[in-house]
Amino acid sequence: MADKQCKLLVIGGGPGGYVCAIRAAQLGVDTMLVEADKAGGTCLNVGCIPSKAIIHAADEFYRACSFTADNKLGIVAARPSIDLQKTVQWKDSIVSRLNGGVGGLLKRAGVTVIAGKASFLDGKTVKVDTDNDSSGSVTISAENIVIATGSEPQQLPAMAFGGNVISSTEALSLTELPTTLAIVGGGYIGLEIGTAYAKLGSQVFIVESAASILPQYDARLTEPVAKRLAQLGVEVVTQARANTFTDAGLEFEIKDGSVRQLPADKVLITVGRRPRTRDCRLSELSLTMNGDFVEIDDRCQTSMRGVYAIGDVTGDPMLAHRAMAQGEMVAEIAAGLNRSWDKRCIPSVCFTDPEIVCAGLLPAEAIAQDLEVDVTQFPFTASGRAMTMEREDGFVRVVAQKADGVIVGVQSVGAGVAELAASFSLAIEMGARVDDVAATIHAHPTLGEAFQEACMQAGGHALHS
Repeated sequence: MADKQCKLLVIGGGPGGYVCAIRAAQLGVDTMLVEADKAGGTCLNVGCIPSKAIIHAADEFYRACSFTADNKLGIVAARPSIDLQKTVQWKDSIVSRLNGGVGGLLKRAGVTVIAGKASFLDGKTVKVDTDNDSSGSVTISAENIVIATGSEPQQLPAMAFGGNVISSTEALSLTELPTTLAIVGGGYIGLEIGTAYAKLGSQVFIVESAASILPQYDARLTEPVAKRLAQLGVEVVTQARANTFTDAGLEFEIKDGSVRQLPADKVLITVGRRPRTRDCRLSELSLTMNGDFVEIDDRCQTSMRGVYAIGDVTGDPMLAHRAMAQGEMVAEIAAGLNRSWDKRCIPSVCFTDPEIVCAGLLPAEAIAQDLEVDVTQFPFTASGRAMTMEREDGFVRVVAQKADGVIVGVQSVGAGVAELAASFSLAIEMGARVDDVAATIHAHPTLGEAFQEACMQAGGHALHS
């Protein structure tokens, strides 16, 4: 294959990479994208989308199992069964449809896509080992290069992936239900997958080294999740360190120094993710690093001129929507537009049961920034919609500046609250005050009314609490 040149070269076709390439091409920038696997990256292929599919299937199965003779709704159904292999096939069909959609978008935008593994020769040149044996490799020179190589599951030295020690990738493709599943790591990935398998019928154990699950959140947000896990029969052990996995099960040490063993068919390791930088020979570049991550400025520019980095490779928060926003911005910079990162918040969602949504500052974070704030919340026990859903656990919480009522943070925990994330983020990005939200008519009956009610309470005129 002959050597190539372009104005913008994107390495990695995940959410940030493909959005960057499409937007750049839309703006008339000569753009190439190199992807070693399938378009869509971790999120589409082995992360966000597959996990939500499995979570949905588990919710439906668990719900069907509740339709016994004594249920409150008066619905009686035969005991259901699940064909996990068919469930995985359905999940894979969704991924395949979305893969095709991303490929079509890239083609329609005029992006040149090259399948293969990219490695840096210098700050302007990349070698791509293609999948086509007859083509060999190609060298691409570019005015601007975007590193969008993403991340991969972090292994534990004593429990490398393989056999019955699995990562989230394998956990989302199991075709046989494990009788017992031990999970090392009580963050959102471990809890999402663990909850799904508990609903499908596995006995699930979670071992977390911190003092609580989801340690990035405060206890008010995590308490409903912990309560639900207990209802599902999930055993959670905190302040514990996993040691090894043998035929006898998972061995771990608890805070008093004693050692326990949990019998388990599979051990799922969810202790975090690390940037994927080794295969692309990032060491060939003189980049300033922030630990293992590439350091960037407010334009996603690295320490080398014309080299940008976006998404997980730049560190937390490792969220697909953050990568997409960064990718769009870098594309516009490559097209000559004046852009910089000016986002007030990046919402996060834990698809646990119940779900957790965070936008902006938690109360403790606001206080740490020397902000004087009022914190108000509206419980779903007072929500008609929550009652009709049989899910009154949770609330919406608003963090607003005392002086002017400007909203600096909104959090919620509850069934289905993921869909409120956009409302929360929009209020913060628009600089809304609590009176603005309180004066906005919210449809009834909806969970979104809880946001309005919490803001009414902050303004001193609560109606339903």
